[in-house]
Amino acid sequence: MTTQRPAVVLLSGGLDSTTVLAIARDAGFDPHAMTFRYGQRHEAEIQAARRVAAHAGVGDHVIVDIDLRTFGGSALTADIDVPRDRAPDAMASNGIPITYVPARNTIFLSFALAWAEVLGAGDIFIGVNALDYSGYPDCRPEYIAAFERMANLATRAGVEGTNPIRIQAPLLHLTKAQIIRRGLELGVDFALTTSCYDPDARGWSCGHCDACVLRLKGFADAGARDPIAYV
Repeated sequence: MTTQRPAVVLLSGGLDSTTVLAIARDAGFDPHAMTFRYGQRHEAEIQAARRVAAHAGVGDHVIVDIDLRTFGGSALTADIDVPRDRAPDAMASNGIPITYVPARNTIFLSFALAWAEVLGAGDIFIGVNALDYSGYPDCRPEYIAAFERMANLATRAGVEGTNPIRIQAPLLHLTKAQIIRRGLELGVDFALTTSCYDPDARGWSCGHCDACVLRLKGFADAGARDPIAYV
């Protein structure tokens, strides 16, 4: 019997990371999920990540507490209004938005890299996307390639060549509609997920922030119905 290879999967509770978790499992990996409570205003995503991990039968799901509110600088970690009702084209053409959290993916991947070393995992999965995204600099293919090079310079396994680190970003060049279709093919239950930057107290999505706009457009383009609740 073939032993599944361990992999660390960054799991936010959103539709992208949930699809990536399904992709990792479909590819024969034993996924170990990592979620961050980093002071984000959308705490509902922590609960979504728990639901997704439990539904997927992930044996090892850690929630890491770090507080990026210490630095602020983002509408997700400071008292700054979340942009609403922006057209998708405007998101990518108006520079880096205020919902960008400074160095977030670098911080997340660094934690994942540390856990991967402990697990003896050579693969880290992340749900970044360079097409239907809001202009974040740490969602670009150049960034992913650069972090992978750094990871192999910074780890014992990388330096010794015994277990090179691969940063797997299988959604990097997919549209949101393609991501949704791939998730549905793999049996992902998107009702468990959340994407909203500014949900209400019940965890219902606002339908107006960039994440909601992109999500709703993705489902429409995929010819599917978004199963989550909106205000």
